[in-house]
Amino acid sequence: MLEHGVHDHDSATTTNGSASVPWPVAASATLHCLTGCAIGEVLGMVIGTSIGLSNWATVALAVALAFVFGYALTMRGVLRAGVGWRSAVKVALAADTVSIAVMEVVDNAVMLSVPGAMEAGVSSWIFWGSLAFALAVAFVVTLPINRWMIGRGRGHAVVHAYHH
Repeated sequence: MLEHGVHDHDSATTTNGSASVPWPVAASATLHCLTGCAIGEVLGMVIGTSIGLSNWATVALAVALAFVFGYALTMRGVLRAGVGWRSAVKVALAADTVSIAVMEVVDNAVMLSVPGAMEAGVSSWIFWGSLAFALAVAFVVTLPINRWMIGRGRGHAVVHAYHH
């Protein structure tokens, strides 16, 4: 059974016992995840390319910051709901790890595959256009994964008990 807030959105139970999650619910969860990922990803890409890190070092920095900011956004809301620090960390890890990991693999793969995007620098439209495109592709790829996970009471579904 899903936490409150998810199952109330006209969802039905499928034959395998999981909830059929409406696309807008999954999109909201994915957008929440994308927000934290994008803050960290953009910051990491800007820092890495600005100081001349290698592509792989820049990607590593961007991924690390995406996880930090993604978890921090989730924890912020959970802590506000009165949950203790340790429990908030556990909720954030359960809610966001798969989603952030998928987004990071996809958006960095796209970014690395666009010729010249990483080398273009922060003053180039190729850099910013590629980064925006990479994040958009990551959203589209992650959306059905998040929908599937929420339908099974996993991923972002674990956070819904703390939303008010």
